[in-house]
Amino acid sequence: MSRIGKKVIVIPEKTTVTLVDGVLKVVGPHGELSKALKADIDIMITPTEVTLKPKKETLDTVALWGTYGSHIVNMVAGVNTPFVKKLILEGIGYKSEVKGTTLAMALGFSHPVNVPIPASLKITAEKNVITVSGINKEEVGLFAANLRSLKKPEPYKGKGFRYEGEVIKRKQGKKTA
Repeated sequence: MSRIGKKVIVIPEKTTVTLVDGVLKVVGPHGELSKALKADIDIMITPTEVTLKPKKETLDTVALWGTYGSHIVNMVAGVNTPFVKKLILEGIGYKSEVKGTTLAMALGFSHPVNVPIPASLKITAEKNVITVSGINKEEVGLFAANLRSLKKPEPYKGKGFRYEGEVIKRKQGKKTA
């Protein structure tokens, strides 16, 4: 039994959820999201809530039950309040700025790093704090993780990208005799 799948998903005002031919569509004040879902899970939609129930309780359908439940919760939350991830760029000479549809960065390499910004995301860069926001939680997290992978924080001086609130374990440098 899935604890997440059993929960009733409450639909806020100004948000509509529809299921047509296996495609779940959520429309809210900040935009709309759609996701193709398998027919192994029964999705019952009323104007105020969504409930999920597996057709057969096999290992695969029970796993999908909770997964689909969390996907629908994230979709409903995203169209009402966008998801935000903040990355902090630390290091001397490290810079970032938004130039049109690209994020231009100087990360200590011999060349500048330019990353194209997806159309569904909003990126701001000010004083080495990059804010990634959007209605799709997966896209926001994936883009932030890809940015972080360009220059991971190193353990000696803490240079590189780190998430806001993330603590980098520091190592002690070389000792002198």
